[in-house]
Amino acid sequence: MKRILLRSGKSPYDAVPVEQALHQDVFATNSGNLIFSDAAHKILETPDTEVVSNGIRTNVAAAGRINEEYDAFVVPLANAFRPSFEPQLRRLTQLISKLRIPVVVPGIGAQTGLDYDPARLKPMEPAVREFVAAVLDRSASIGVRGEFTERYLKDMGFGDVEVIGCPSMFMYGKDLDVRKSAPALGPESRIAVNGSHSAVKSQGLDQVIRRTHTRYPHLRFIGQNLSDARQLHWRDLSDPNGSVTAMPTHPDHPMYREDKVRVYIDPVTWIDDLRDFDFSFGSRIHGNIAALLAGTPATVLCGDSRTLELCRYFDIPHRRITALPRDLDPAELYAEADLGALTGGHQERFERFTGFLDRNGLRNTFTHGDAGAAYDRRMASLTFPAGIRPWNDADVTSLTTRFGWLQTRITELSADNAKLKRDLDRARKGAPKALAQPAVPQRSVYRMARRAVGRPLRKALQSGRR
Repeated sequence: MKRILLRSGKSPYDAVPVEQALHQDVFATNSGNLIFSDAAHKILETPDTEVVSNGIRTNVAAAGRINEEYDAFVVPLANAFRPSFEPQLRRLTQLISKLRIPVVVPGIGAQTGLDYDPARLKPMEPAVREFVAAVLDRSASIGVRGEFTERYLKDMGFGDVEVIGCPSMFMYGKDLDVRKSAPALGPESRIAVNGSHSAVKSQGLDQVIRRTHTRYPHLRFIGQNLSDARQLHWRDLSDPNGSVTAMPTHPDHPMYREDKVRVYIDPVTWIDDLRDFDFSFGSRIHGNIAALLAGTPATVLCGDSRTLELCRYFDIPHRRITALPRDLDPAELYAEADLGALTGGHQERFERFTGFLDRNGLRNTFTHGDAGAAYDRRMASLTFPAGIRPWNDADVTSLTTRFGWLQTRITELSADNAKLKRDLDRARKGAPKALAQPAVPQRSVYRMARRAVGRPLRKALQSGRR
């Protein structure tokens, strides 16, 4: 049995309760990450291949164990070539440099503006070079998301670069059935909209959402950020992004009050819910890919190179968000969305993707397995939490779940504090006087513990009284 270690926030088979998922941040601040990692898991799982999730955090010290226990390390990434990701990229390079097994990157992207100007990436070029060199020392090629990233790496002198898009689009293999359910959108149409904080705050998407909300009563906003989820579930506004009141995930927004907002912890529930919609649009690439996987037409409002190059590669209907008219109606986007190239070219792109896997020694379920049937059966047997809804009322079941989790956290912290007290007492009795005093007084330790639990508890109580 071949064992593959996959970089992902969690295994798709882990049905994690909402409170735990938010506390542990299982999707690394953006739930869209789980769509391409779940797809990679499904694709790579064959009768003779086991796929194991590594988690998002990089543990360089685990290199020896990884070499002993696994046959390959697969690292699906999104816009990893961006300045804010440089520290994580360097840690990944440190880990990869210690590995003796194959390392495969099935789709990575560089992020800059819509003009494809790489100038902002110049300061991190040494980190990118080291990462790509380390990967290519352990693989036949590196897979990139689109034309811009390909040119970016080739301009650095790397030749073994293949444009393969994103694994998420191949969750169902060569099949991609997306079609319009009606000739046009009307007031009764079910429309999903998504958007990043930057698109809402500074690119005019907030006004588009508000106007669409007045025209289409069945509009739903689907958030993706950890802060969005915490606002819905805990009414937690402590994150810096929490000040964006134009976001429908903010408690002051009318869509929040009308229960027209969701955030999903698991792609399976996200995609299933979108099957009932007529159209999806917005600036989130994986929010719209989730719709396409559900068979629902979508249009991406591109705000940077990472979304633009992926849309161009897959022929996903798109517009540049900088050119949005103030009175944009999603009915216009729906009418102009041509799905022919998207679906017509999908099989060829799928074969290019599986060819990349073959060249890198990786088998896939569609060529070497049951096309994901066992995966789908196992997923169907599990119960995943529904999409997170706004906390608008004092629903007893909802309150019981939230406060039950908080009580568990209090109990765990109390047990940890009791153990710490015993350890400190033993250390004080057995150590020299100069070393007997803890660096942090016990009283302060207990106070910090109370604060750690007290803040969310107070917020939850205050939210419940609103």
